[in-house]
Amino acid sequence: MTFRLRCALSFLASLGLLLAATACTTNPPVATQVRAAIPRQFPVRDFFSNPERGYFRLSDDGRTLGFMQPVAEGGGKRRENVFVQGLEGSRPVGEPRKLTHETARDISIYYWKGNDRILYAKDFGGDENFHVVSVDVATGAVTDLTPGDKVRAQILDDLPEDPDHILVQHNRRDPRVFDVYRIDLGTGKETLVAQNPGDVVGWQTDHDGHVRMAVRSAGLETIILYRPDEASAFQPIITTDYKTEVDPAFFTADNREVYMVSNRGRDKQALVLVDPRRPDAEQVLFADPDVDVGGANWSRARKRLTYAEYVKEKTERKFFDPYAERIFARLHEKLPGMEFNIQSATRAEDKFIVAAFNDRTEGARYIYDAKGDTLSKLADINPKLPESDMSYMKPVRYTSRDGLTIHGYLTLPLGRHPRNLACIVNPHGGPWARDAWGFNPEVQFLANRGYCVLQMNYRSSTGYGRRFWEAGFGQWGLKMQDDITDGVKWLVDQHIADPKRIGIYGGSYGGYATLAGVTFTPDLYAAAVDYVGVSNLFTFMNTIPPYWKPFMPKFHEMVGDPVKDAERLRATSPVMHVDRIRTPLFIAQGARDPRVNKAESDQVVEALKQRGVAVQYMVKDNEGHGFHNEENQFDFYEAMEKFFEAHMAP
Repeated sequence: MTFRLRCALSFLASLGLLLAATACTTNPPVATQVRAAIPRQFPVRDFFSNPERGYFRLSDDGRTLGFMQPVAEGGGKRRENVFVQGLEGSRPVGEPRKLTHETARDISIYYWKGNDRILYAKDFGGDENFHVVSVDVATGAVTDLTPGDKVRAQILDDLPEDPDHILVQHNRRDPRVFDVYRIDLGTGKETLVAQNPGDVVGWQTDHDGHVRMAVRSAGLETIILYRPDEASAFQPIITTDYKTEVDPAFFTADNREVYMVSNRGRDKQALVLVDPRRPDAEQVLFADPDVDVGGANWSRARKRLTYAEYVKEKTERKFFDPYAERIFARLHEKLPGMEFNIQSATRAEDKFIVAAFNDRTEGARYIYDAKGDTLSKLADINPKLPESDMSYMKPVRYTSRDGLTIHGYLTLPLGRHPRNLACIVNPHGGPWARDAWGFNPEVQFLANRGYCVLQMNYRSSTGYGRRFWEAGFGQWGLKMQDDITDGVKWLVDQHIADPKRIGIYGGSYGGYATLAGVTFTPDLYAAAVDYVGVSNLFTFMNTIPPYWKPFMPKFHEMVGDPVKDAERLRATSPVMHVDRIRTPLFIAQGARDPRVNKAESDQVVEALKQRGVAVQYMVKDNEGHGFHNEENQFDFYEAMEKFFEAHMAP
């Protein structure tokens, strides 16, 4: 877990073939993508439909396969539900059996608990108050393990050595903080394991399922707490300012030392080993000079650290385990030209679900049998979109007006000469997140309609070190926005973009950047789409979920204090300057959004209407922070397509 509030506003994240002619320099030459013909336009639904079969997971013993499939029950809308099917070796056998019956919303994530039970998360209308739900695979009996109105719950530890219990953290006792409970899967009875004193924002278990570490957010400090066993009291071992990260990942096999991701005394995050008895000494296991270490992986079967991951242009790995390195090497040989992730494994870690993809296809899912060294395909995720008709995503970089290197990705429409194109600038959400290389259905949809798409990791994006992250503090609507504007200038200077046909589209913080773009640089954009974006930095901070409260002192330092920085926040809140907006604007909002309240969009729409300015507004009553239901996504992207076409003529 990281405690920069990276996930506080994050909206969407997306996971190779690079064009050989592409040079990632400050002003890289743009490789021309030549085709005999422009590819046909594929229907909106081909980009945004749920896969007919996906999200594969293996039971512990590898004898049963779980997957999700969209189902319409009783004449309702299609919803992703969990199915199970027997496996003989790597071959599914028999008829799949539908295990869950959700009709309101898709199941967003599920897990196997051993061989006989599946756990999944569900919220209600997008309110993000997720409950942990258990399903008995044999009987289909469903139990809500964390009932209650406005309860937000999450599995802390699935306790693989204990078939009857899991550890869950939830905020039923106090909506501002999360306590830890041991839950009996048979009866639903919960037992308090650790009560939050009021400022703990993260808990860490050892490999025996004991809660041994906690992270406090105390004003502008972060404090790591440790105890040698559950009978002992927590004691502080590491105290840092909020700009310094020391994030526990997992214990060593003997539960005595802790692997952490840390930037103490350095700009970039490194994977380190810390002995809680000597917490100020870090043994650096791996650091990259250019980017942060993003995380690490642990083998439960072999009880060892396997690899660390970090993202440059694409994801890279540093291996510590020969077995894991061998598996990845064999997969690279079997899946040439593809990137891949391991999504699930048997308890023995001898069979794996492998997701293979690149920038032009969502790819396929496979079972890899490590003993037999065989790779068996389970499904193509989206065969409706041929890889040959999709566009390449090229890593690029440009220099900001004050000298920072801004990394990003440029996607050019196939079959069109890359000069004077209609272009969409697409800043990511977060803002403490980053765009990465891989298949992105939004980007491919826009490219298929003839637009070039520029994604940029503006200052304060994560992964590029502490200095780059800190460079965005207090810079919403200011230097962070300049980085986006400088990306537009780069597109024009490269003669890629027609300066009269540049649009901007973003969600969450990207929605704020969209509103800021048309407010503070009104001549730059021909059209704009704001998706669940912040418009008023004062009301936004007053309507955050209660469980963000422990972070607020840090949030005020990173974004702005409504009292101390009132003048700056007023100057950079788009709703307070709507008289400057003259760009055609389309706003989309979920009515139950817990992060960016609907009032953020209502304020802009009402202010523009009072001026007599037309604004297109879409509200979905059964959605939250971003549209999750398939039919709402269709409505949104179909409206976006018509909106950009009307104002930008791709």
